Amino acid sequence: MSATAPHHLSFRAAPGLEPPAAWSSLDHAVARWVIAHGGPVPLAQLAGWTSVAEGQGDAAQVLSAEGAQRLGMPWSPDLLARVQAWADDGSNGWVRHAAESGRPDSPFVLDGDAFFLRRNFLHEIAVADLVRSRRTQPQSPSAPITDDDLRGLFNGSWRDEEVPQRAAVSAAPGKRLFVLTGGPGTGKTTTVLRMLLAQVRDHGARHGAPPVVRIAAPTGKAAQRLTEALRTGSRDLHERPPHRQDDVWQPLPTAWRPHLAAIETAESGTLHRLLGSRGGQGGFSHHRGHRLPADIVVVDEASMIDLALLRALLEALRDDAALVLVGDADQLTSVGTGSVLADLVAALETQGGDDLVRLRHCFRADRALVPINDAIRDGDAHAFEAAWNAAGGQASRHAPVDRRTLDPLLSDWATRVERALVDAGAFDVLPAADGAAGLRAMNALRAQQLLCALREGPFGAVDVNARIEHHLRRNDALVDWVDGAWYPGRAVMITRNDYASGLFNGDVGLCLRVRTADGRDMLRVAFEAAASTTSDAPALRWFDPDVLPAHEGAFALTVHKSQGSEYAHVALLLPPVAEHPLLVRQMLYTGLSRARHSVALWSGGDAVAACLANALVRAGRLRQRLAGCRDTNGVCMHTGDD
Repeated sequence: MSATAPHHLSFRAAPGLEPPAAWSSLDHAVARWVIAHGGPVPLAQLAGWTSVAEGQGDAAQVLSAEGAQRLGMPWSPDLLARVQAWADDGSNGWVRHAAESGRPDSPFVLDGDAFFLRRNFLHEIAVADLVRSRRTQPQSPSAPITDDDLRGLFNGSWRDEEVPQRAAVSAAPGKRLFVLTGGPGTGKTTTVLRMLLAQVRDHGARHGAPPVVRIAAPTGKAAQRLTEALRTGSRDLHERPPHRQDDVWQPLPTAWRPHLAAIETAESGTLHRLLGSRGGQGGFSHHRGHRLPADIVVVDEASMIDLALLRALLEALRDDAALVLVGDADQLTSVGTGSVLADLVAALETQGGDDLVRLRHCFRADRALVPINDAIRDGDAHAFEAAWNAAGGQASRHAPVDRRTLDPLLSDWATRVERALVDAGAFDVLPAADGAAGLRAMNALRAQQLLCALREGPFGAVDVNARIEHHLRRNDALVDWVDGAWYPGRAVMITRNDYASGLFNGDVGLCLRVRTADGRDMLRVAFEAAASTTSDAPALRWFDPDVLPAHEGAFALTVHKSQGSEYAHVALLLPPVAEHPLLVRQMLYTGLSRARHSVALWSGGDAVAACLANALVRAGRLRQRLAGCRDTNGVCMHTGDD
């Protein structure tokens, strides 16, 4: 929707409009904007409901009985016909048909039965057009990958399970867009490192100079994790890693080693930082008129990217730059608008081609949980039950139905966390210089994690975290901190990027009691430092609790907050109401797939069945546009300047 009305729309005082209970103040403001500029009340009501849909992640509101039911919107069988009449009326400046223009001047656009706010329609058109342009203009590799290259890059290994990985490495050079998707443990980072080596070598052969590589993710923590994984992987290319005791392993051939420098020195950070976010001013410093100075951009956790951010990224890239999107397309979608990675993967799989590779084989030694995740991804209830039973003691289930029945589970969980922290010395006085002791405490915290589908309410992460903290604070070792906000063993998660401190949204810290060199005891919050390419020594960064950026308790996290992280043991708490809109397949998959060794599912059978039966599909037309760049009437749609 435009910030100002089209020139032929007059402004008039807005009459009162009673907002439905489901509307936020923003939804009400959208409806009042329509009325204030002379629009009919039914259109204002539809605009308000479309704003509700956008708030839930939909790019459009589908004008059908099912689409209305998803929102709780009152449904009238003649609504679609009425909106079509508005769009058919050439003198009506409010609604235009999608086929009329790639750049409508109306605040709303009708694409078949999908009703769009103008900005989301333009985002979809632009993303589809930019993706098509990148896919249809690949360059022939200047340094094609041979089988000998692949053997060298994979340290002499040539296993059948690595066929998709080798295919990705072979196909990446010359591509201006490449998508790599797969679940936990499928070797995405291993593959990305070798893909980058192939791309760096190809760029050098083409241009006679190494490329500028940038690494990014929607959150700073995700970008840091990829950077650390690439550095660790780089070291493992030279030195046999502990898990590779076979006779096949060989060090990376010397000819490849100079190309590692561009990867090891690559800058990393959030997508917003990469694009040069202007903060409250809106927009980015890098855009179509001022392109990003990068030759290769790798974006991890791409499932978290929303529609507007993907458009901004695609427009900011130079035409000859290579973009690699990495993520799990089966995870939860972004908290913003759209499901861009899932849509992109679905479209590319439909069309075929070698610019998408899906990794399926799990390389972890402990594979007991893999069939569970596979069954969830497929929505197969029978396979899920069979896989769960086959996992034995590595998968347990409880069914709390209210706060009273949840209390014993939380008490046992809090005791588990307390025991782990005590055993790791998290309540003791630690020498400030003893990074190993602090790291042991951090590892004890990461050994288990409670995840919640909800944020608020008795089954939500905020309340559950408070109850776990209440239990911990009764420990006799913490009596001196009973009235304070901070105490040894308190876990927190940063909720806002802070570049001055180097702490990012998603970073988890642990409060510890440390003794300085001059004998003073004080509370400090430990965060694990970025990995080094030259040292395996533990490294922590210490912060005064009073100067931390915005943060919240981390003993219980929402599933959304856990994306990209892994833990040895996970407990997943679902709401007991089977009709809850958050009970979808991606929620169950994302939560349980965070576990490496064992899981506990705190949920009734009805809620689990609801998750397996309901796959989250966000309303919009991006998937269709990506598949053929066409609207629902079969007309090819192109981007216009806006």
